[in-house]
Amino acid sequence: EEQLVESGGGSVESGGSLRLSCAASGLFYSRYVWGWFRQAPGKEPEGVAAMDTDGIPAYAESVKGRFTISQDKTDQTVYLQMDRLQPEDTATYYCAAGYRPCYLGWTSVSHFTYWGQGAQVTVSS
Repeated sequence: EEQLVESGGGSVESGGSLRLSCAASGLFYSRYVWGWFRQAPGKEPEGVAAMDTDGIPAYAESVKGRFTISQDKTDQTVYLQMDRLQPEDTATYYCAAGYRPCYLGWTSVSHFTYWGQGAQVTVSS
């Protein structure tokens, strides 16, 4: 059974950092494209970052230069390092895995097939 398990959420003050982890199991890790989304209350899901099978990252403009997506293939884990966090980054963050290359539209929820349970990130001013 395919499973994505997230960890690392929490509460920080503005300007602080957090790192989210997404541990994958039950799937052939290296064949997938990986993504991070977030959803704030009352808002649509937003694609934050993604990584193609060749490791090339992509970022939303809202987080470019502050967030970094990375992976550990040995541990089959994807990370989202979030620096210089701002209150507007407050949301539930989800990791996702899909089959199609990023250039086909990674910012869309429908681009991905498997999803984690979500991790809450709260940034106070």
